[in-house]
Parts: sequence; structure tokens; C-alpha cells
Amino acid sequence: MWVEILCGVVIYQLLRRYFAGDEEFPDVDSSHSDVAFAVAARLEKIYGGKSFVGLRIPDHDSGSRCHIDVVLVTKRELMVVAVRNFAGFVEVDKDGNWVCTTDKKHRPETHPNPVREVGKQVEILRSYLEQRGVPLPEGHIIGRVVLPNPNCRPSYSITFQPEAISFDKWRELKPDSSIGISSWIKDAFKGSKSEQDGFNQKLEFILSTSPMWDRLELKGDRNILGEFMEFKGNQDDVQALRNLKRSKVSQFIIQKPSMLGFGRSRLQILYSSRDYRSEGSLASEWKEVAVKPHTEVLFQPLHSKKARKFKLSSVVSMTLSA
Repeated sequence: MWVEILCGVVIYQLLRRYFAGDEEFPDVDSSHSDVAFAVAARLEKIYGGKSFVGLRIPDHDSGSRCHIDVVLVTKRELMVVAVRNFAGFVEVDKDGNWVCTTDKKHRPETHPNPVREVGKQVEILRSYLEQRGVPLPEGHIIGRVVLPNPNCRPSYSITFQPEAISFDKWRELKPDSSIGISSWIKDAFKGSKSEQDGFNQKLEFILSTSPMWDRLELKGDRNILGEFMEFKGNQDDVQALRNLKRSKVSQFIIQKPSMLGFGRSRLQILYSSRDYRSEGSLASEWKEVAVKPHTEVLFQPLHSKKARKFKLSSVVSMTLSA
């Protein structure tokens, strides 16, 4: 009897792995990306508006691109947010850097001053928007540093800065609160409500078409920002996926495997063609392609020197930057 039960369990696991694919993920830290998306979602919930995560804004002075964690567009202001998931005691050293000391690590970690960094990001984004035809009213763009980790204990020299939002302030933040957030700018515009709405729509369109990191969403509510490289698999599957490249596709979604005859399984991939005139796609505009579950995607995570392979059976969706 026990032999039959053991054989049944082994067969079940083999079939499950064959049809569903091996869903183990490479050793990739997704915590920063996950926290950035969580911060963006909460800001939208509290203040309304629309958030953009993982922007890569061109900086003409340095000739490189400036990474911005979150940008929130509301009816009254534009907020540039630097997310720092520090854990432990954080203080400012003599050079202005932030030094984080934890119980688990013997050596303190030194980080560039996030308040200074977000100040530079504000100016880079302001210049970029002006070049794209949207000069911002004075005081309309602000910068904030969010410390959302409950284990973060910033020193007074950090918490007294208006740009820094500690965990306690972050937890207490409410729509009518001014904790860590600038007061509403009532006279930012002199025009009508329709003109203000038109201004916001133009801002959102520019940001939605700005360079940003690709987003890989994995099962288990994990998000990884980085750069999509290519697909890996047998020649037929790679050939079937030839149209799923950033010049043609803005997003694709992985559906559950479908059975195509005994012993054959396919992942259904829905993808939408890139359209700069509108955001998103209608259900009728989605196209479909089927590949084997063990087909892989090669992805270069942000802050990682090594590209990683992820089985498509472990992927929920991928959004590709233009």
C-alpha cells in the first residue's frame, strides 16, 4: 500500500512539473522593485493621480540616463519619489552620506545622500519635460525620500528634513495630511478645470512614453525591473516568439497551459502591438501564440551584472519600454 502511495506521489510531481513547468526562480532579489511598486500604489490610493515606476530620464549634462524610482502625477503637483528600503539605524556622516548599521552586518553600509539625489532627479525631470514642451509652473514639482521599512531607524538629522518620510510618517500618511508632503499649490494654474485636466493628461502621456525599465512580473507577487534580452528554447518556439520584441510589442501576458492532445502542453501568450497614440489595448486587439512551458526569457535585472533565465511558466506578464 505504501509503495502504491509513494509511486502515486512521484508520478503526480513528475506530471505537475511537466505540465506546469519548474516554477523555481533564480536567486534574484526583487525586494527593491516590489517596494517601489507598493509605494507607488499607496501614493495613488492616498492622493489619487497616476504613478510611473522605474523611469530612465535622459540627462544631457552627463550623457547618461537618470533612474527614478517613482513619479506621481496629481491634479496639483508632480512628485519625484526615491524609495530607500533601509533596515537598521541610519545616520548622516561628515560628508553628508547616509550610513546604515544593522545587527546582522558587522560593517556599516554607506549610501549617497538620497535627499541630494532626489533633488538632482527633480531638476533632470524638469529639464526633460521642458524639452518635450511642458514647462512646469514654479513649485509644481517636488522631491521626497520614502523610508517604508518598519525596521528603519533614522537619526534626528534625517527625520527633521522635510523631504524625508520615515516609516512612522509613511504609516500615518492620509489624503488630508501634510506630513512629509508639500501643501497643495492652489494657484499653480490660472486656467479652467479643463485646461488643468489637459495639462495633466499631457504630463501623463509624456511620462508613459518616456524611457523606463522593463517590468517582469513573476508568480508570487514578485516584480523585477531591468531589461528584456531574448527568449531561449527550441527553434520552433523561439521562431513563434519572433514578433515579441520591444519595437512591436508593449506587453505580453502568460496564461495557464492548455492541453493539445495527450502528453502535449502549451503556454498561451497574449500580446498587444505597440501603439503610442493610446495607453493599453482592447481585448479584441490582443494576439495569441503558444509555446512549451519550459521556454525561457533572458532578463537583465536592475543593479545586477548578470542576466538571468526565467521559465515562462513562472512569469505572469512582461511590460516592455519603448
